[in-house]
Amino acid sequence: MKEINFTIEESAKGRLDKVIAENVADLTRSQVQSLIKKGQILVNDAPTTNRYQVKPNDQVIIKLPDPVAIDVQPEKMDLDIVYEDDDVIVVNKPQGMVVHPAPGHDHGTLVNGLLAHTPLATINGELRPGIVHRIDKDTSGLLMVAKNDQALVSLSKQLKDKTNQRKYWAIVHGNIKEDTGTINAPIGRSKKDRKKMAINEEGRPAVTHFKVLERFGEYTLIECQLETGRTHQIRVHLKYIGHPVAGDPLYGPRKTLKGNGQFLHAKLLGFKHPRTGEEMVFEVDPPAIFQTTLKKLRAISD
Repeated sequence: MKEINFTIEESAKGRLDKVIAENVADLTRSQVQSLIKKGQILVNDAPTTNRYQVKPNDQVIIKLPDPVAIDVQPEKMDLDIVYEDDDVIVVNKPQGMVVHPAPGHDHGTLVNGLLAHTPLATINGELRPGIVHRIDKDTSGLLMVAKNDQALVSLSKQLKDKTNQRKYWAIVHGNIKEDTGTINAPIGRSKKDRKKMAINEEGRPAVTHFKVLERFGEYTLIECQLETGRTHQIRVHLKYIGHPVAGDPLYGPRKTLKGNGQFLHAKLLGFKHPRTGEEMVFEVDPPAIFQTTLKKLRAISD
């Protein structure tokens, strides 16, 4: 079992789970809460609760359980690689594919396919080699993947510093009246359903910009630009403003457009090349079912 020890700084304020999640890499707030409940996080050598308000100079000990071993095997797949060189791969992920292995799901992921194609960066662990950012299983579109550790560090920093570009297309319920807008609302784990994320004042800051591309009466095609990258961010934010993503089984209504999950596509990805510094921008069209649905909506609204 691995231990992490640190001291609460003078400037730190708020709940213990929030402070730890903000200061310890690779620990989500839900993971922190689980560790606290199990008594594996101590404050001043004593167990505590998630709601504990930290104080300057508190001594925190985090006891991390040994990771469950997962044997990630390369699997030959027909991947849609948009760009590749010695440092990076840009791949167009299809709907229905999980990005990386996890306990209970150790095969058939994008990582399995990539490992059969090329070596990947290793510093972020065996389960997520080379993975800089993720998109949901039923979201299609562009992902950047690092082939070496130098590239991973550079691309991850760009993501953290918000200097890269990520634009998505989404078909949403309802007619959005505004031509453009910004959704600024913190996202955290839902208190009612732990499988969902939700707008939560105790969550992490999240900002999504949107622009209307086409209106179809009961539905609207929009472009979303991410300023942050929280889990399910676009889906949660659009539900929050009353325009959930069509086809979304988790955050949308039952009566919706037929498809293979949410009509959400990572259309544009831009970043500076980790070695040359060259600005690189890639764009891919949505999958066939997305385009066919748009044609049907246009025909109905004409």
